[in-house]
Amino acid sequence: MASEIVANLPHKFDAALQSGDLLFFPSTVSKHPEFGVEFEIRVCPALQKKPNTLVEDASLVPSTKQDPFLPPYNPNLHIGDLQDEQTQDQYVVLLNKYSVIPQHFIVASKEYQPQSSPLTPTDLVTIFQFLLAARRIGQNFIAFYNCGENSGASQPHKHVQFLPLALDSIPPVEQLAKKTKLEVSERPFSLTRLPYANHVRRFPSDIAFYDRDELESTLTQAFLQLLDLVVSTVRHDPDYPPGKLSYNIWMTQDHLHLIPRKHEAYSMSHGGVVSVNSLGFAGMLLVESEEALQAVKSEGIGKILRGVGLESVHEDLLHSTGADALDEVHSLPTISVL
Repeated sequence: MASEIVANLPHKFDAALQSGDLLFFPSTVSKHPEFGVEFEIRVCPALQKKPNTLVEDASLVPSTKQDPFLPPYNPNLHIGDLQDEQTQDQYVVLLNKYSVIPQHFIVASKEYQPQSSPLTPTDLVTIFQFLLAARRIGQNFIAFYNCGENSGASQPHKHVQFLPLALDSIPPVEQLAKKTKLEVSERPFSLTRLPYANHVRRFPSDIAFYDRDELESTLTQAFLQLLDLVVSTVRHDPDYPPGKLSYNIWMTQDHLHLIPRKHEAYSMSHGGVVSVNSLGFAGMLLVESEEALQAVKSEGIGKILRGVGLESVHEDLLHSTGADALDEVHSLPTISVL
C-alpha cells in the first residue's frame, strides 16, 4: 500500500545512501521573483558529472539492460510494489538513484509502457493515494509526470516522480493557484499572470474522504478537462512540431496542473541551453552552476518557460466546457495524443 511505502521511505533512503547505491548531490536554492511568484532556482554543481540519460524519443522501447524500471531491481533502490485492487494494474516503486532532494522516488509501470502515453484513471488514483498517505503522516509531496519527447522526460518507460517537500513548503506556482478565487470550482482555470499556456483544476476540499470510485471519477474528469484544453492550445499553434503531444503534469493535494510543451529545452540569448521539465512549471528550476543561475535570472524565467511552452489561448477556450470544449478540439487540425 502507498501508506506503507511512504512510511518506509526515510529508512530506505538512508540505507541506499549508506550502501552507495544512491548518490545524493548537495545543492543550494536561490529565490527569484517574477509575475508575483518567488521562483526557486536550485544550483547543483555535481550534476555536471551526472550521466546523461536523456532519450530522443520518449516512445522508444528500450532494452531491458538499459531500462532502470525493469527487473532485476537493485534491492537498495527498490522500495516496493503496488497492484490496484480493481484494475490489477501493477507498479514498481524505486528511489531515484541520482538524488538532489532527499527521498525523491519514482512510481513506474511494472511492465513497459511509453512515457508518451497519457495517465490512466488508475495512474491518477495511485498518484493521489501517495499524496494522501504523505499528508496523513505529516508529510508533503509534489507529484509530476513528463509526457512526451519534448516534456523533459529522462527515460522512455512510463514513470511518475514524487518529491518530498517541507511540511510548510508549497511549490511557488501552487501558491499562486491557491490564491486564485474561483466562482465555479469544478471548472478549469488559468494563472493569467504567467506568460505561457497553463491549465489548472482545483480539487474538492473534501476529496481526501472520497472512496476509490469517487476519487477515480473526480481525478479522471479533471484530467480530461485539462487535456482537452492542452490539445486545443496545441492545435491553435500552426508551427507545433508534428508527432505525438508533449505536455507536463504536476499534482498537489489541492490542484492538478497541465502545461503544453513545444520544445524540450530553451536556447539562451548568450549561449547555453536550459532543459525544463514539470518542476520548472511548478516554479522549481535546476541549474548546474552559479554562472547558469545568473544567466537564468538575466534571461528571465518567464521568457524561458514561454520559450519551451505555448502562447496562452486559455481565455478563449474557457468560454466553453465539457462537450463544447470537445467540439472546439474536433474542429482543429489533428494531433496524436496517444
